[in-house]
Amino acid sequence: MTTHRMFSTLLLASILIHGVCSAAFARQQQEPVNVGTKAFTESVILGELIRQSIEADGRSVKLFKQLGGTRILWNALLDGEIDVYPDYTGTITEEILADRDIESIDELRQVLSEFGVEMSRPLGFNNTYAIGMKKGLADELDIESISDLRDHPDLRYGFSNEFMDRSDGWPGLRQAADLSPSTVRGLDHDLAYRGLEGGNIQVIDLYSTDPEIEYYNLEVLEDDIQFFPNYQAVILYRSDLDKRAVESFLRLEGAITRSDMIRMNAAVKIDRQNDAVTASKFLENKFQIENDTATESIWHRLARHTADHLYLVVISLSLAILFSIPLGILAVKIKPLETALLGAVGILQTIPSLALLVFMIPLFGIGAFPAIAALFLYSLLPVVRNTHSGIKSIAGPLMESARALGLPEGIILRKIELPLAIPSILAGIKTSAVINVGTATLGALIGAGGYGQPILTGIRLDSVPLILEGAVPAALLALVVQGFFDLVEKWISR
Repeated sequence: MTTHRMFSTLLLASILIHGVCSAAFARQQQEPVNVGTKAFTESVILGELIRQSIEADGRSVKLFKQLGGTRILWNALLDGEIDVYPDYTGTITEEILADRDIESIDELRQVLSEFGVEMSRPLGFNNTYAIGMKKGLADELDIESISDLRDHPDLRYGFSNEFMDRSDGWPGLRQAADLSPSTVRGLDHDLAYRGLEGGNIQVIDLYSTDPEIEYYNLEVLEDDIQFFPNYQAVILYRSDLDKRAVESFLRLEGAITRSDMIRMNAAVKIDRQNDAVTASKFLENKFQIENDTATESIWHRLARHTADHLYLVVISLSLAILFSIPLGILAVKIKPLETALLGAVGILQTIPSLALLVFMIPLFGIGAFPAIAALFLYSLLPVVRNTHSGIKSIAGPLMESARALGLPEGIILRKIELPLAIPSILAGIKTSAVINVGTATLGALIGAGGYGQPILTGIRLDSVPLILEGAVPAALLALVVQGFFDLVEKWISR
């Protein structure tokens, strides 16, 4: 009998262990591979190539497009928020690992392994930085190389924001080439071409695979000081990433030539072809991989972006209301806290919204949660301040009469102060809501979606219709929100 019970126990335990292991394996198989991209077109196309390569082998993928600069992607990779993203050897050595003296690909791969990161072999093309200007102006001023710019300090420079801060960008180039221009501006890389065409700037940084070089008839200045390193395109991925997924995208190693990349960039940026469709065509021609890349209709995109935007706004505003009204009450009731509380929420409001979003990434990763946290903090001031001022503005004699009648402070707060302060509190909530709707568009920079997604894509592709696709609904939503709270205020006042 004892043996029978022992056998039954072991059998039950083995079944449970098998079930747990099977469930864990199933979860691993079901969990999507998170792919990230930077904010420029080539990175988005490479991200689509990675996504579709993995999906072709039956694994689900979640693609986070246009997440921002190098550091955001690198930190997201280390934190496990994303599993893989495309980058460049020069960027890795000069920006991410600038404190290491790395001289070879093998050495770079060894250093990356210390962070739990693996690197593919080069994909087949070198997208190095370059400096360019309009060919007609370069011929007129007899400028052929970077060194020739020294003789023309009056030229107006416009560099991408990341290039402005990188050691392998403007700070290092200025010192190495001994340049001292009178005007240097930072701006989005894709907008720099428009500024160059309009004559607002005259010298910009280029990516050597940019199709705009030929489109705008630009002169690529010779790097006679040999400043820019090689920027071989590679794929960075976490060492613990599922081997099947890794094998899927490693097929891209050595498969993309420089002309291939220029053609794909041109298809998206010049011919206005969809990123996913462009990547799908390449994979079909190169590897006979066919993917379903049906183009999403504008109404479907609008519905999706609206749902994402409302999610960000409703959650963050609800949390702000939940915390702000008690904080406003505390600022009134506890005098020593008044200055500190109002000062703290006031300081939060002075932090640039984009910076606040980035500050949330180490705490909450990428996606909706850091955006909600930042929007929550950004929404506190109007409600806290209006709750505080609404209660404090109640006439003194009325409060004295209430206390003379012996009413407890809790009753006074619930029955007198809060009801009289409601118009002021609602005005603060309305202000926070409208600010929230506009600020939430920046959430797209950290993968939160919403109306900011088409705006970022429109800027990247220099497409006014795409920009309006996000800007107009955001403005209309702000008006709807304001109208809604106006109706609530009238209803309560009656």
